[in-house]
Amino acid sequence: MQPKQDKIQGSAPPAAVPFYNDPKKRSLLFQIVTLLMVGLVAYYLISNTLTNVEKQSIATGFGFLEKEAAFEIGESPLRYSAADTYGRALVVGFLNTLIVSFVGIIITVILGTLIGIARLSSNWLVSKLAAAYIEVFQDIPVLLQLFFWYAFFYNVLPSPRQALNPIMGVFLSNRGLVFAVPETHPVYKYMGIAVVVAFIVIYFLRRWARQRQARTGQPFPIFRASLALVVGLPLVTWAAGGAPTAMNVPALRGFNFTGGTNISPEFTALLLGLIFYTAAFVAEVVRAGIQSVSKGQTEAAKSLGLKPSQVLNLVILPQALRVIIPPMTSQMLNLTKNSSLAVAIGYPDFVSVAGTTINQTGQAIEGVALMMIVYLTLSLLTSAYMNWYNKKMALVER
Repeated sequence: MQPKQDKIQGSAPPAAVPFYNDPKKRSLLFQIVTLLMVGLVAYYLISNTLTNVEKQSIATGFGFLEKEAAFEIGESPLRYSAADTYGRALVVGFLNTLIVSFVGIIITVILGTLIGIARLSSNWLVSKLAAAYIEVFQDIPVLLQLFFWYAFFYNVLPSPRQALNPIMGVFLSNRGLVFAVPETHPVYKYMGIAVVVAFIVIYFLRRWARQRQARTGQPFPIFRASLALVVGLPLVTWAAGGAPTAMNVPALRGFNFTGGTNISPEFTALLLGLIFYTAAFVAEVVRAGIQSVSKGQTEAAKSLGLKPSQVLNLVILPQALRVIIPPMTSQMLNLTKNSSLAVAIGYPDFVSVAGTTINQTGQAIEGVALMMIVYLTLSLLTSAYMNWYNKKMALVER
């Protein structure tokens, strides 16, 4: 007999895979080549632009931001005059864009949610009116809506001398809405602080109320408590500060009103156009989100004796939000970006101010770059917040 072999000869090692057949190495190569091509194209465009700018003797850089702007801005949340710098003018334009976007998003979400819920109402008239609103405002371009509201204020409303006066201290004319405001007093600053404190207390109160209900099953009247805090705390602060009642009432002087606060037709037209247009899409998002919740959820909630409002607030909307939030984020971004159409009706937003700056300085590249950076920043911040809220509302599997 032949002796047994001490070692069993194994199979031959697999042959090495060629580089061009290895998926990982090949994909890495493609990415490197793509990155190099993008870098070369960017280098060509930048160098070509700088060469042409130098040939035309056009100055580059952002030094123009420190020069005198020499133009006025109709609306400004800050103190501004033509003697200020281009940098301050651009800050004013940015704040105007931020204000109209922030106010527009809040009102749009509220209005769109109400219309989306009304679209599913069992009342025939309410449902059809909501459907008509959605169809009309979705199908008219937002720019035409801005022109309509702008023309409405300037061509339909009367001049300041014949201004509408629906209630005392409020005047509506083709110069805008003018209304009385309280005279400057230190207590109003503390009232603002009281409002912030009230919202902080409400946040912790809501958390406590949820934990209490989960532990004991007893609901807490969080809405009434929140309303009492938001209204009551500033009122207590106002009373403790002497309860000032002096008002700055607008009065007609010459061809316009002086005193009070004025909301311009341009701002109002822009705000109304953006709100009514975007709210139609938000309403459809809300409607689709509510319809995505199974009818069994509604029937089960009703069988427990919950009221229709409780069914909507406690059962339907919390589940529908997980479907509503992603497309809602897109509509918020659309509203922010559509605010750049303000230049068409003369509202001094960031695009309008930057356009004037470009015309006066010739710094087109820098001006367009600033516009891109501003809108990119606003969009990314909005998207980041909504993505955080979306993750917070997502279902957590056990």
